[in-house]
Amino acid sequence: MSEHTPSDELSADDHLGGGRAPRTDTAGRTRADWNPRGPRVRRDPLAAYDALRAHCPVAHGPDGAWTLFSHADVMATALDHTTFSNAVSRHLQVPNGMDGAEHSAYRAVVDRYFTPERMRDVEPVVRRVATDLVASLDVPGRIDAVAVGARFAVRAQSAWLGWPADLEEELLAWVEENRLATRSRDRSRTAAVAQHFTAIITSLIAARRGDDAPADVTTELVRDSVDGRPLSDEEIVSILRNWTGGDLGSMALCAGVVLTYLADHPDLQTHLRAGVPDRELDRALDEMLRIDDPFVSNRRIATQPVTIGGRQVAAGDQVLVHWTGANRDPRIFGDPDAFEPDAHAPYNLVWGIGKHVCPGRPLATLELRALTRAVLAATTAVRSDPDRPRERERPPAGGFASAPLVLL
Repeated sequence: MSEHTPSDELSADDHLGGGRAPRTDTAGRTRADWNPRGPRVRRDPLAAYDALRAHCPVAHGPDGAWTLFSHADVMATALDHTTFSNAVSRHLQVPNGMDGAEHSAYRAVVDRYFTPERMRDVEPVVRRVATDLVASLDVPGRIDAVAVGARFAVRAQSAWLGWPADLEEELLAWVEENRLATRSRDRSRTAAVAQHFTAIITSLIAARRGDDAPADVTTELVRDSVDGRPLSDEEIVSILRNWTGGDLGSMALCAGVVLTYLADHPDLQTHLRAGVPDRELDRALDEMLRIDDPFVSNRRIATQPVTIGGRQVAAGDQVLVHWTGANRDPRIFGDPDAFEPDAHAPYNLVWGIGKHVCPGRPLATLELRALTRAVLAATTAVRSDPDRPRERERPPAGGFASAPLVLL
């Protein structure tokens, strides 16, 4: 395949994996195997990723990055913290943009905020936010599950962090700005969005420097320390950006995937309405997200030459672990669309794996569980909207940009 014919025509003859020598252009450069933003991917991303995993499991992109689609390659890379570095950004990313002892020190700070005890304390708050939001919806009526998920994420995160309610509309506007900027791949646009978020966080930090600061999680973080010294403003901003900047959009995407899946599977919806333990619901939620994983990929940098799937990756090359592709690998899951939460749980990579596994997973799971229970409790059925089509989110994100549903 060339970069001009991405993955629209995927056949056994098109891929370059399996140990074959890579094709090169007239200048001797390795030619691209696929275009991550090509028409096939935009039209049906899951089918495109499935085809690439089958025919080109280690794919070279037009920007020079290598994308790994198989479960085995993703697992091996994500767990090899020596050969593959997480320090991929020019900007400070605490803690998951760090390696080694530095990562461990900051991760220990962050993990203190997501202990089981803390999650038990915040759970009633999150449940109340979910119940109140769903009570404000028209039933019967129409919703966009992604929009509902975004508003819920803003309210739940603000309640957890102690942020003022009057920030809601600005944060919702920022979520949309960030989504569009990410789609555009315009660096000046993404930089402006990042600066906007930094300004929001900086003002919240400043309000918590005095003795009269509110007793909330944000104040606690402002007064926290790492390796015996206070966290810097830059570090606090980075942590809060990770907790909120990424999680707000992610929760919206998760809500879209979960509520749409329930609309498409009324038998499962009926089962969950009957009341199931939290553990069973959590596994069901993880399985829905495995089937249509909105957390598409994460970057690594090869620290030394390495061979992956017969492809020669040079030191300094960017490597993308493709969670969505790995989570649909038939060598692990059989039929990737089969709903088998218990059997698939040990291999599910929705939240990552290894020491860089998503630190906010406990809170994200709690939030998604609370929203799902609230929607099911307030309705008799959730159905697809026959008058409004769904819109897939564009790479590099996954899930839906818009998920119209009918609540009955």
